[in-house]
Amino acid sequence: MRIEPISLADKNPLIADYKNHFTKIQDKFQYDLNDNTIWKKRLKYLESQSFNREKLAEELTVMNDRYNASEEVFVNINKLKDERTSVIVGGQQAGLLTGPLYTVHKIISIIQLARQTEQQTGRPVVPVFWIAGEDHDFAEINHIYMKKNGRMEKVQAAANGYNKSSVTDLPFNQQEIHDWLESILSDQNETEYSVDIVHRLKQIINTSSSYTDFFAKLVHQLFPSEGLILLDAHDPQIRKLESSYFVDMIKNNNQIAEGVYSSEQKSKQQGYPVSLDNDIDDAHLFYHHKGERVLLVRDTSGRFTGKNGEVTFTQEQLLATAENRPWLLSNNVVTRPLMQECLLPVLAFVGGPGEISYWSALKPGFDALDLEMPPVFQRLSFTLLDRKSDQWLKRMQIDEQEVIEQGVGARKLSWLAATGSPPVGELVEEVKKEMEVIHRPLREKASQLSPDLSALAEKNWDYIKQSVDFLEKRMNQSIQGQYRKQIDTFDELNLLLHPFGGFQERVWSIIPWINTYGMTVFERLNSHHLALDESHYVVKI
Repeated sequence: MRIEPISLADKNPLIADYKNHFTKIQDKFQYDLNDNTIWKKRLKYLESQSFNREKLAEELTVMNDRYNASEEVFVNINKLKDERTSVIVGGQQAGLLTGPLYTVHKIISIIQLARQTEQQTGRPVVPVFWIAGEDHDFAEINHIYMKKNGRMEKVQAAANGYNKSSVTDLPFNQQEIHDWLESILSDQNETEYSVDIVHRLKQIINTSSSYTDFFAKLVHQLFPSEGLILLDAHDPQIRKLESSYFVDMIKNNNQIAEGVYSSEQKSKQQGYPVSLDNDIDDAHLFYHHKGERVLLVRDTSGRFTGKNGEVTFTQEQLLATAENRPWLLSNNVVTRPLMQECLLPVLAFVGGPGEISYWSALKPGFDALDLEMPPVFQRLSFTLLDRKSDQWLKRMQIDEQEVIEQGVGARKLSWLAATGSPPVGELVEEVKKEMEVIHRPLREKASQLSPDLSALAEKNWDYIKQSVDFLEKRMNQSIQGQYRKQIDTFDELNLLLHPFGGFQERVWSIIPWINTYGMTVFERLNSHHLALDESHYVVKI
């Protein structure tokens, strides 16, 4: 396995300024990532905070035992009892088979940063992956994309029993997931790893009672020796630990909402893209009502109501819920980072580009609860390249960075245009020029005779050009037939490295990679030292 960094430009101006021009956006973040005293400052802040470490470790032990975690995980959980221990945290929804590749890339990033900061600080740092089990958008996680018939197709699991329940609470039909898995694996070539992969995945399905279970058990299989702690945010016992923090969020709700709203508006006016779907009256909390997750907003009288009128609470009633039945509440994207900060001794947060964009609006929310926003790091980004595709890139003299950023569509067209002698496109253009010279006297004479004949001559000329264009199209089709193998190679490279006009990691799933290279492929990738300040890595397996 060879891992090579490449430099890709940050298309998001906010992230570019955050990395390189911190003074421009220093009001949006607490820490400058280029400050060499960042860990000293952050650890000093964490020393001033208190956390319910014993109870947290107890609940994480029960949870990860349910997920069949390795001994390394429990060692790290036990470290959390030590006041010197901090965590690197990041998270994602519980996608089927982990969802797109960027989920495992984020996990690798969290583990890498925990490993590196432990070495730099000389203090214990453990990796924590925050599973957003409370999320209710099942349509976002109930599918993966797989290569079928030369293109990427969405393979979606059955959605029987779906409503606005949290993913952890949704019915998990093992037979339906087995059938879905069969539809995926049927198109995979059998390799030396296939039997083991199928056995493991079926065993995980058979022992899972929820989509979160399925996700968590698979993650522990992918990274068995890294000590990665998994935390399902929707677990009722975790909610009990969060009770007092919900109370603080309710009491300071107006300040959180107004501050974040104003911060988002300012960023947009500065030309920074922030997508929060955020309103000044949002409570940024959900209430679980009759099996569904209801977004709360504040009305003019200070009450908290469902966005569509499903429930109504006074502040006192909602505070009583937070104190006595906190499992009925959950966070949204604004208050989830605040809850992480309250519950965990966070040394740093790891997120994707979109997450960092909306985190840039959250500092007023941290301020409202008298908290510091942790250092925010962008996750690692990878493109996986198999040996055959690597060889084709070299033979066809195509630069890896070019195809990752732009695809090979333009290259294919240029190659097609250059086939033949002379190239068809060039020959057609020359013929059109000659025919235009020959036809021009007819059009000129027709225009002298009458307006009707002039219009007819122009129409005649358009017809001739269309006939030539049709012939060019048929000739190109013939050429494509002769060069089908080369064209298919261009298309295969585009599908692998630039699917749907974007990064591989946003479309491809883990399945083709673990089937070809085994369940340990991502742990082997993670065994290398990977700097988080590199914009992108090409992994040649």
